Amino acid sequence: MTRATVATQRVHEDTVRIVISGEIDLANAAAVQRQILAQITNQLAAVSVDLSTLTYIDSAGLRVLFTLGTRLETLQIALELLVPPQSPTRRVIELSGLASIASVRPARE
Repeated sequence: MTRATVATQRVHEDTVRIVISGEIDLANAAAVQRQILAQITNQLAAVSVDLSTLTYIDSAGLRVLFTLGTRLETLQIALELLVPPQSPTRRVIELSGLASIASVRPARE
């Protein structure tokens, strides 16, 4: 089975950072989505998703990120995706059009 780890850190009172590691594909996308959405509250102003240790993402994983982006847009919560510039994940995100609903920035070292 494909493995992904979802860890959440409270950055500020109104900001969370979600770190996703491993792989997201059809086998675990629903579980990853549940874990991410469980961290979203109306009191947030921003959500940062760190994908710097994500090694694989397929269309099911992209759907998870689009669902998150759409939900946050409805709640008027900013979404930032942190992705290393040269990673395969970055290329997939750029091609998918996710930048239309999220800020895509280099992962912080």
